[in-house]
Amino acid sequence: MNRRTVLQAGAAIIAGGGAFGGSTLAGFAAESVTLPFDNGERPIVKYPQKRPMIGVTSRPPQLETPFAVFNEGVITPNDAFFVRYHLAGLPLDIDPDKFSVEIKGKVDRPAKLSLADIRRMPAVEIVAVNQCSGNSRGFFMPRVAGGQTGNGAMGNARWRGVPLKAVLDKAGVQAGAKQVVFGGMDGPVSDRTPDFAKALDIDLARNGEVMLAYSMNGKDLPFLNGFPLRLVVPGYYGTYWLKHLNEINVVDNVFDGFWMKTAYRIPDNDCHCVEPGTAPKATIPINRFNVRSFITNMTDGAKVRAGSVALKGIAFDGGSGIKDVAVSADGGKTWEQARLGKDLGKYSFREWSHSVKLAAGAHELKARATGNDGKTQPMEATWNPAGYMRNVVETVHVMAA
Repeated sequence: MNRRTVLQAGAAIIAGGGAFGGSTLAGFAAESVTLPFDNGERPIVKYPQKRPMIGVTSRPPQLETPFAVFNEGVITPNDAFFVRYHLAGLPLDIDPDKFSVEIKGKVDRPAKLSLADIRRMPAVEIVAVNQCSGNSRGFFMPRVAGGQTGNGAMGNARWRGVPLKAVLDKAGVQAGAKQVVFGGMDGPVSDRTPDFAKALDIDLARNGEVMLAYSMNGKDLPFLNGFPLRLVVPGYYGTYWLKHLNEINVVDNVFDGFWMKTAYRIPDNDCHCVEPGTAPKATIPINRFNVRSFITNMTDGAKVRAGSVALKGIAFDGGSGIKDVAVSADGGKTWEQARLGKDLGKYSFREWSHSVKLAAGAHELKARATGNDGKTQPMEATWNPAGYMRNVVETVHVMAA
C-alpha cells in the first residue's frame, strides 16, 4: 500500500458522511441486524476496505464481524475482521515512506526504524486469534457497561512481521528492564482523555512470538486494523494488540498508565469472576484468553430436517491448543467427540465437525472445547463488572421436523 492509497482511503472515510466524525451511524446503515439480547438492534455499515459490518459505535469506529463469516473458513478475511478503537483521533494522514517506530528507554542503542528497515529484517508468520476483551459482553446478565457486542468481536488471521525480540535485541535491552510500553499514532480528541498505552512484562515481550506485524493474510494491514504496523500478542486479548504502532519504550518499572492500572482489570481469582452485582476484592490486568467454542453453521431458532444433521464450528484458547471438542444434542446430558480439522497452530481457530441424529422436536445443541492444558468451558456463565472473558458453553436451539 502506498501513500496515495492510504490518503485516498482516509478521504473516502471522511467523505462517506463523516463515519469517523459524525454523531450517528444511521446515515451509513443500509439495513440493520438484531443481536439476541435486549436493545440488540444494530446498523449494518460500510467502511473503506471492509464489507458490510455490524456497527457498534462510529466515533471511534467499532465494527463487529457478522457471525456467519466464521462459517466461511478458519481464516477471517481482512475485509470482515472486527475493528476496535479506544480513541477517536485516528491517523488518517499516514505516509508509509516517512513512517517510523521509535525504540527508546532502557536500551543501549535507541533507534528509529522505518517500515523499510523492518521489512528488511528476517520475517516470521503466525496464525493467531485476536479477540476483544469484551467480546460477547451483550450477553452478560446482569448487564454491564461498555460496548454491547455479540460474539463477533474476534477474528483469526495469518500475521507476518518481525519478532519484537529481534527489534529489542537490536536495540540492546539493559539489565534491570521490567516492562516494554507501547504507543500508537491514534490519540484522544480531548486533553482529559488518557492516551492509549499498554505494557508487557519483559519476558513476554522477548518470547519470540510477540510480533511487529505489517501483513495480514498476505496483504498490507487494512487501515482500520492498524496500518502500517501493529503489535501482535498471540494468546492475549486484543487490548494489547496496539494499532499504528510507532513507539516502543523499555522501562525499569511496572507501567502504571490508566489503560493498565485502572482499565482492563479482571478479578484476581481462578475464574476471574465474582457474584453478579458485586465488586472484586483485588484485580490484575487482563491477559490470556480462556478456552471457547462455537457452532457456526446453525443459528439459534433454526428449523432442520429430522435425521442426521451435520454440525461444524470453531474452538480456540490462549495458546495451549485445542485437545478436543465435545458436542451434545440433548442440552448437555450426553456428549460425543467431534472430529478436529487441520491444526494451523496453537493460537489459531481450530475447526471441528460432527453429525448428530435429531428426532422430530426441539433440541438444544452445545459444543464444549478442552485445551491441551486441561481447561474447559463452564456450563454456567460467570460474571465480572467489566463484562470480560465470557466463555460459557453456548446453546443453539433448533427444531427438527
